[in-house]
Amino acid sequence: MLKVLRRIRPAADAAGLQAADVQTAAAAGPDPRELIVGISREASNLGRDAAEARGAIDDSIKAASQQAEALRALARQLGDVTRGQLAIADEAAQSTAAVERARDAVDAVGHEVGGIVDTLREVSRAARQITQIAMQTRLVAFNASVEAKRAGEAGRGFAVVADAVKDLAGKVDESSRQIMGTVGRLDERIGALARDIQRQDAQQPQGQVHVALGELVQGVERMRGAAAQSREQCTGLEAQMGRIEGEMAGTHRTLSSTLERTESFLRMSERLIEVTAACGIETGDTRFIGAAQQAAQRIADLLEEALARGRINAADLFDEHYVPVEGTNPQQHTTRFAPLADRLFPQVQEPMLQFDPQMVFCIAADRNGYIACHNQKYNHSQRIGDVVWNTANCRNRRIFNDRTGLASARNTKPFLLQTYRRDMGGGQFVLLKEAAAPITVAGRHWGGIRLAYKF
Repeated sequence: MLKVLRRIRPAADAAGLQAADVQTAAAAGPDPRELIVGISREASNLGRDAAEARGAIDDSIKAASQQAEALRALARQLGDVTRGQLAIADEAAQSTAAVERARDAVDAVGHEVGGIVDTLREVSRAARQITQIAMQTRLVAFNASVEAKRAGEAGRGFAVVADAVKDLAGKVDESSRQIMGTVGRLDERIGALARDIQRQDAQQPQGQVHVALGELVQGVERMRGAAAQSREQCTGLEAQMGRIEGEMAGTHRTLSSTLERTESFLRMSERLIEVTAACGIETGDTRFIGAAQQAAQRIADLLEEALARGRINAADLFDEHYVPVEGTNPQQHTTRFAPLADRLFPQVQEPMLQFDPQMVFCIAADRNGYIACHNQKYNHSQRIGDVVWNTANCRNRRIFNDRTGLASARNTKPFLLQTYRRDMGGGQFVLLKEAAAPITVAGRHWGGIRLAYKF
């Protein structure tokens, strides 16, 4: 872009009117025609350089705008990350408190389990006492059975009872021993559980449950620390991004100001070309201006004839209700006069492409820049999803209301000359000059002919 900007010369240079050159030309008695042609040529070069510079600056502004938007999006994401880290810190704090409550609850359960162990031990002691009583009962029953046998027939009934008591005492003894065994195993298991879930003094090793809970607390604390560190980094990044955004805004303002200056150069060059063309001396643009005026008159004649024969009414011919064509990209539109344009305009527009090898296109635009019918090589149906191809090859039914397109469409002077870059899609541009002439139908300005050609 800097190389392009360096090529823009001051207005005096562009017109070929440096003081020394003017004095030398005056002494030699220069031919006014050659002088005007030279001014036209230099003005054209200035316009080309200004158009290139303007396009490059415009690209830079668009790129800066996209970068600024990406930066704003990143800033929003960083804000979301910061809020997420704050939420993590809050949740981590709540988790730590919950773990502490769990530790207290587990500790309380440990004390309860300790009470259960004590109760089981009391049951075990009672079972041992029952076992001792059963043993004594069996011994008494055995002695009674012996005495009953000594008594003979008189002690037979007592002997039966003594044997039954002895058997019962044996069963009681067996049951008591089973109870003691079960209680012993329960005591071991519950004792181990109590040791795992009870909180010990600092000098004693903690149980597995409290060790796990302690590790959980440490993990939560590490999480909080990482969240705090990430939050600090995000805060620093947000500050840096704020500074970058400010610098980018300043760059955008500078580029916009420079774009306005190149716009002034471009307008000056176009005005110089118009002035030299209006002098009646033929320049490199004279033929194209005349061709544009002839094409505009032919389009006007065709439209007036269509009105006179009732092929279209004035309301439809000047229709400004542009209906979007669904599914098109770039967006296309239809109007009530579009079918008539398809029938009439090609007979004027297509022959103009053979007018000169430098010709690029010749199209009729309504006063809002709407192109109902483009040259046939740009009049193709769109391909779904292929925006680059559509941009370059499907230029009909589109509204070109950019600086150049709208100026040409709304121009009411005999002619208008402009220099600009034509967007061909996919980042491809072509530098063109354009001669425009107004189209007037039934005394009413309808639009204009746009005749573009290469330098």
